[in-house]
Amino acid sequence: MRSFPFEAVLFDCDGVLVDSEPITNGVLAQMLGELGWQLTVQESMRLFTGKAVKDESALIESRTGFVLTPEWLTTFRLRRNAALERDLVAIPNAVDAVRAIHRATDGRIACASGADRHKVELQLEMIGILECFEGRVFSGHEMPRSKPAPDVYLAAAAALGADPTRCAVVEDTVTGATAGAEAGATVFGYSPSDLGHSGPDALRAAGAVRIFSDMAQLPALLADWAP
Repeated sequence: MRSFPFEAVLFDCDGVLVDSEPITNGVLAQMLGELGWQLTVQESMRLFTGKAVKDESALIESRTGFVLTPEWLTTFRLRRNAALERDLVAIPNAVDAVRAIHRATDGRIACASGADRHKVELQLEMIGILECFEGRVFSGHEMPRSKPAPDVYLAAAAALGADPTRCAVVEDTVTGATAGAEAGATVFGYSPSDLGHSGPDALRAAGAVRIFSDMAQLPALLADWAP
């Protein structure tokens, strides 16, 4: 039997495993509207998907005149979490794909997200796959630099004792694909036509070497990969 070609598989969370971006950006657009910056959910997604809100404080201040405070960010996360708990669903076929890859790699998978740890673990638990990532969840909030810097992917690889250049990264945004490529990993870009993800050309330009549109395709793409 052919051995699995990667030492580890590192997943982004939002937009790859859970369809959270419309929910999060709905709350964000509402709260920015309360500060005087009127955005649609689609406009918010275009501006903020793949980025930590705290890292976009300069942009928000330039449009609202409001300096983000720890209290505002806490309120945002509380309102966001409540909306996620009410409305979150998994990306189609993601749960089965994760479980298949978990088996194929003998558990050598991790979730490396730009989001805060509570959000990531909440979402993984809600869709029933937190146990697949137990002890292997990494948050960009806990790193020196957030995506598009490679820190969170480098930390995940190190924790698994894996060479980053022998890891696969699964991403759906330019920001995340850039982070994976900067880490030296082989980036697989998830780009379905109907979920508002980054387009195939943008993901390729950011460093993705293979684009796919259905999470059901991922286990075979990884297992059959040859440079």
